[in-house]
Amino acid sequence: MNTIVLATNNKGKIKELSVMLEPFGVTVKSLSEFPEIGDIPETGDTFLENAFIKARTVAEITGLVTVADDSGIEVEALNGRPGIYSARYAGEQCDDHANNEKMLEEMKDVPDHKRTGRYRCVMAAVAPNGQEISADGAYEIVIGHGYKGDDGFGYDVIVIDPELGCHVAELDPEVKNKRSHRGKAMKKVLELWPEFWKKAQK
Repeated sequence: MNTIVLATNNKGKIKELSVMLEPFGVTVKSLSEFPEIGDIPETGDTFLENAFIKARTVAEITGLVTVADDSGIEVEALNGRPGIYSARYAGEQCDDHANNEKMLEEMKDVPDHKRTGRYRCVMAAVAPNGQEISADGAYEIVIGHGYKGDDGFGYDVIVIDPELGCHVAELDPEVKNKRSHRGKAMKKVLELWPEFWKKAQK
């Protein structure tokens, strides 16, 4: 059965990862198709721990190979924050806009040369038979001073790709996938995928 679950309800992530998995001929389902699972508490202290918590939980419940990621933004001027708390930076019930507003407020007095940071992603794939792989990726960015762009999600509207000189939310999705932390982590996972998939079917 060539069906896998992406352990997320985030439509942006599902779209990005589905495109990357297309060459392997797998059908991708999202968590929204398994409402019985509900919220999975991310109790880990690292991106890796949280990715495996999600992937193992969903693989066990669905009986399907599951890919999960935990990702966030690490800002040097904020001592690496918000890190694993990126999605709930402004509070548990807050959205992307609230997180972006908090980031811009905290960074308002930081000079340009100190506004560096990175997106980080750790991706884990788990099969019901216990096979597991993981990989990570990073995308060096600079925190901007305001909003720009219509694509992307999360912090993309306020962060800049310093090499391309534009906000990440201005990038064509195909360009972003090649440069992004998630794209890099997924590329590494895809390199491991054929061997993993073979073992996952046993």
